[in-house]
Amino acid sequence: MIAEYVQEGNAVDFVPVADVAAGDVVVIGELVGVVKRACKAGELGALALTGAYDWPKATGGGSAIPAGSKLYWDEADKQAKTDSEAGANKYLGKSIRAASDADTGVRGRLSQ
Repeated sequence: MIAEYVQEGNAVDFVPVADVAAGDVVVIGELVGVVKRACKAGELGALALTGAYDWPKATGGGSAIPAGSKLYWDEADKQAKTDSEAGANKYLGKSIRAASDADTGVRGRLSQ
């Protein structure tokens, strides 16, 4: 069988197992997306797989993120980081603006 085009793929359907709010980050295996609109558990929703977002990040010494850095989502801390932690954190994309140690967020391009 050859591949058959289904959709552009900037967003995909998903059914959450728990209620999700718009802007929540959802990890499904190695796939990371952002909830487009609030959705109740068991109902059809949409996950954005592309776009530029402001992700929360840690603050303090050594937490700066240079522009162009690979970003990973730490599901436990609910933060973007530059360390995959041996695969525990899932790939988000790349930072598109530098973030200093004092910044609470980093702007990045979601790229799945």
